[in-house]
Formats: sequence, structure tokens, C-alpha cells
Amino acid sequence: MTMLTFTTDELTAAAPRHLKAESAGLTPDQFRERYCDRTGPIRLAGWSSTGSRNGAFTATVGFNGYERTVVAAGSPVAAMTSALYEAGYPVEILQFHQRRTGAGTATFIRCEFNGRRGWGAALAADGAESSVRAMIAGLNGLGA
Repeated sequence: MTMLTFTTDELTAAAPRHLKAESAGLTPDQFRERYCDRTGPIRLAGWSSTGSRNGAFTATVGFNGYERTVVAAGSPVAAMTSALYEAGYPVEILQFHQRRTGAGTATFIRCEFNGRRGWGAALAADGAESSVRAMIAGLNGLGA
């Protein structure tokens, strides 16, 4: 699993227009706390990827006392959505934005869970990991 050290300003600068409007007035640290660093019942326990754009990845996701490993090729969002549904977290992805920054790939996902909507954001070395981390942050932020 690759962890990146980044300047939060890069992440907020890459955010889509709607999220920038929603988060206006937040400091970079407050942005990270609100949209990225969310704890909750879902966590990414392990990650590996072939590194290619449409390559395979393996994610181990923890759910309140048990873990599930997802192995997929292609879309990490589709694979994670399916795994989350099977684990009892029916999430709907409403918006998806991804941008390359100097520090890695920034992903912003607006999702809906149990009638609530909100954003999750993440920055990682590759787009697949960034997508998975943003989905988890978004769900945890919605009280999954």
C-alpha cells in the first residue's frame, strides 16, 4: 500500500467546482479532516495493484470485525460498489472526478447512502487506489 505525503492545498485546488463551493472557508487541514481522514466502520486494510491503467488490483476492506478481499480488473469503483453492496452498504455514486496532481492522483466522489449525500476525497499514487480510498471516506462520512 502506497501512502503519499502531500500538500493539502494541491488536493483542494484539484477539487471540482461543487466541492470547492461547499468547502469554501475551510483551511486545507479542515478540508482533509472533513473529506479525507474519516474514520468509521469501513477501512482499507490492504492494497496492491499492477499499476497499469486497466490493470488488476486487490483491495482488502475491513468491515466492523471482518475483512473481505476484492480482486478485480478494470473499474475499481464498480468492483468496490459491488463489494460494499454485498457487505450491507448499498452506496450510489452520484459524481466522480479524478485529476492528476504533482503528488499523485486526486479522486473526489459524491455518494449517497441511506438517503444522505456527501463527498469523499483521496490522494494516492494510482487512480484505482485513490478511487477506493475516496469511496471509503465518503461512506464513513455519511455514517455508514
